[in-house]
Amino acid sequence: MIDPSASIHPSAVVEEGAQIGPRCKIGPFALIGPQVVLQAGVEVKSHAVVTGQTEVGEDTVIFSFAVIGEIPQDLKFDGEETQLKIGARNRIREHVTMNTGTKGGGGLTRVGDDGLFMAGCHVAHDVQIGNRVILVNNSAAAGHCVIEDDVIVGGLSGIHQWVRIGKGAIIGAVTMVTNDVIPYGLVQAPRGQLHGLNLVGLKRRGVARTDITALRAAYQMLAQGEGTFQERAKRLGGEADSSYVREIVDFVLGESDRHFLTPD
Repeated sequence: MIDPSASIHPSAVVEEGAQIGPRCKIGPFALIGPQVVLQAGVEVKSHAVVTGQTEVGEDTVIFSFAVIGEIPQDLKFDGEETQLKIGARNRIREHVTMNTGTKGGGGLTRVGDDGLFMAGCHVAHDVQIGNRVILVNNSAAAGHCVIEDDVIVGGLSGIHQWVRIGKGAIIGAVTMVTNDVIPYGLVQAPRGQLHGLNLVGLKRRGVARTDITALRAAYQMLAQGEGTFQERAKRLGGEADSSYVREIVDFVLGESDRHFLTPD
């Protein structure tokens, strides 16, 4: 079904069954697959491909040569019906790839709202991405990763499969992250070391000075307290008044398939 207000270039291919919402724009030589749903105001620029069981939220823009909704790069994938759901107002730049999920990973790759996915970055099968996330040029999130709200992943960086990146964290450029990153953490160096808190990001978002002070104290306790990392987090949870500190505690004590990057 194609809404009458949609604008589709004559050279574009929109396969039968696709749902094209109001005010959508589809550029020259773009390909829209038969199971695709484009919500209102989506723009797919020239030569982009949107395929698979993929839903794209309103006012998202997909730039030239992006390939969205292709099958996973996973040898265990056996042709099962899986999905990719993309939220509203995302900017998906040139040569970005986003894959659908796998049966073993829950069958769904999900991207939140208001993200920026710069040229050449990759979102693999079953990845769960929150809101306002930025993946810089040629960065990659491997299968089953969880990237929470307001995370920035620097250019040429890689996130190992199953890794969780907590809310508000920042990953420096040319960094390989192999373990979970606490909320508001600052990670850099080639093999991904936790070097402190994302203080610049916290200040830009207007976080109160009292909360930043509490986060600094919490970080020091996690770095220098007695016992294991989880034991320190449990003690911290018993003392925490700040909701930001509580987010770190809940993240550390939550389920994970990886170890943690711990403070230097």
